[in-house]
This record gives sequence, C-alpha cells and structure tokens, in this order.
Amino acid sequence: MGMEVIATCAEMAAFCRRARRPLGLAPTMGALHRGHLSLARRARADNATMTASIFVNPAQFGPGEDFARYPRAFEQDLERLAGAGADAVFAPPAAEIYPAGFDTWIEPGAVAEGMEGAVRPGHFRGVATVVAKLFAVARPDCAYFGQKDGQQLAVIRKLNADLNLGVNIIAMPTIREADGLALSSRNAYLTPAQRAAAAVIYRALGAGRARWQQGARDAEEVRAAAAATLGAEPMLEAVDYISIVDAETMAPAAKLPAPAAGSADGVDAVDAVNAIDAANDAGGGRPVMLAVAARLGGVRLIDNVILG
Repeated sequence: MGMEVIATCAEMAAFCRRARRPLGLAPTMGALHRGHLSLARRARADNATMTASIFVNPAQFGPGEDFARYPRAFEQDLERLAGAGADAVFAPPAAEIYPAGFDTWIEPGAVAEGMEGAVRPGHFRGVATVVAKLFAVARPDCAYFGQKDGQQLAVIRKLNADLNLGVNIIAMPTIREADGLALSSRNAYLTPAQRAAAAVIYRALGAGRARWQQGARDAEEVRAAAAATLGAEPMLEAVDYISIVDAETMAPAAKLPAPAAGSADGVDAVDAVNAIDAANDAGGGRPVMLAVAARLGGVRLIDNVILG
C-alpha cells in the first residue's frame, strides 16, 4: 500500500483512528532537508505507523516576515517522505487549519517570552496552536522535533504537559553541514559568500562551549566568548541575541552546571529532556542552552548547544 496524501482534518483523523499503533508524527513546514528526514526516519523506526505533516503555518509568521517566499517544494517533499517510509502525509490548505471564524488560540507562558518570543511577538502563539491542532487531529503516540529550534521544543513540551495531551515528545539532534552550519530551509536564501560566513554561528557556539569546558561557570563569560567570535565576522549584519537559559524552562541562567562525569560535554545533539533527567539524577545541576540568533543578508538564522 502506498503513501497516502491527505488534505482534510477529517480524513487525517479517520486515517489515524484506523492505523496500527503506535503512531508517530513528524510535523514540518516542508522544504525538507536531512534534518527533517532524520525526524521521519526515527518516527518510522519507532512506530507501527509513520505520519508527517507539511504545512507552512501563516500564524507563526509576523508582519514583514518571509511567509510568502518561504521555500516550498511539495512534490519533492512527498518523494522524500515516501523514501523515508511515511504511511501518510497530512498536507492541508490554510483554510482547513484556520477556517472562517477560527478564533481559538493557545498563548504559551513564560517559556515563550524571551529570545524568539521577544524578537517575534506572536510567533509561539502560532506554533502552539498549530501543534495542538495537529495533535488533536492525528492523536499521535510520539511526535518528533529538532533540537535546533530549542525554544520551540521547550514550548511544545510545556504545551503537551500542561494540557495533558499525552504525546511522547522526541527531540532529535541538530543535523549540520561539514562546517557546522545547522541545516535550515532558510539557508537556501543565502548567497555563496553569506553561506560561507554563516558558519560563524556554530563557531561562536563552540567558543562559548569551550570556555564552559575550560571551567567558566559564569554565563556572562561564556556569552562574551561567543560574542567575540560573532563580532569577528564582517558579513554578520546583526545579532538578535546570545542567550544562556535553562534548557527546560528557558529562564535566564546566571551560573552554569559543571560537565557531568563521563558525559559528552556540551554535545549539541543531546536530547534536552534526557539531559535534564540525567543531570538531576546525578546531582550535577540542570543543563542550560546557549542559543544564538543572527542575520546575514537579511536572512535570520538560529542555533544552540546544550551545556550540562
């Protein structure tokens, strides 16, 4: 039986009701790269039924952002998801998710206030609402999200816990190019020169992580190391933030935990919740996230690593 492509909430709900369990969901906005496909492949490996969604969510784009030009490659995306073993792809039009008269929104709390929430007002309201709707339609047992969008991951975990949605949220490692640049659909906007310069973001995270591994426990010292690396790249137009926050709550962190004995110190591929649980069990202090948002050529890129 081939992969089904489903456009309506009713049809998707019906498919998921009759599907074998457990059922995994990999939500995406399309323009799929290896990072997205890592979610799909893990969902395939973990579950009897693997589903994905492709939906460029207008509610999470602010005025003047790139909704209209956001990369779209629908037929190619379907081919890639079929290759990853998807049983069904939910690809609704906007009017299916937000029909006429739609007026119910989820407002995340403190976890969504800083960093992306401060720079992009309303962004996480759109994220939380569409994820809640996807969970309501598909009723997945597991859902898969990338660690690159670290604050989004924390918002979704909080949403899932607070509303008792009962989904097992699986964080997947950030997939990177050889020079460290995190894969992102927006990387397609970069010119070759900008693309080469964009690697400074991961170098900056590495500089901050190195200071932590060398013994720095003050957040400002680690932040300064990252800032110095970013400041040395002339093509960088702006830095929206360099933040060090609790990896679960997104609250600003002043002091950093020591590396746990025997751990891969600060590896960006860590599942944040597993790291938090392990650190709490070991008494080593809660992990923190070092996160950066910067702009090159009008293209806004984000990345993070977990320390702890």
